[in-house]
Amino acid sequence: MALLLSRTNPVLSHLRSHPQRTEDALALLSRRGLHVDPGAREKALLAPDPILSRFKSHKKGVKRLKRIGDVLTVVVVAGCCYEIYVKAVMREEARNQGSASGESA
Repeated sequence: MALLLSRTNPVLSHLRSHPQRTEDALALLSRRGLHVDPGAREKALLAPDPILSRFKSHKKGVKRLKRIGDVLTVVVVAGCCYEIYVKAVMREEARNQGSASGESA
């Protein structure tokens, strides 16, 4: 803890020795918080480009593809769970038959 305080102490003393800089920095931060409309260049960059419109995905198609992917995932997981269940039941039946034949022998 003492090491941390010794490292931050020069920073605090530097800020205390230059109060005008901190006031300018606070004023700058408060000015940047206000909303400023984008300029002409920013508006041109944000405008939709008709050339790129054919490469954009359509919401309905993406939504349908996502739903198909979700359904396929559920089906695959259910199939895997069913296979695990069937193998466990078969193994249990084999154990029961092995113990029953072992008792009779």
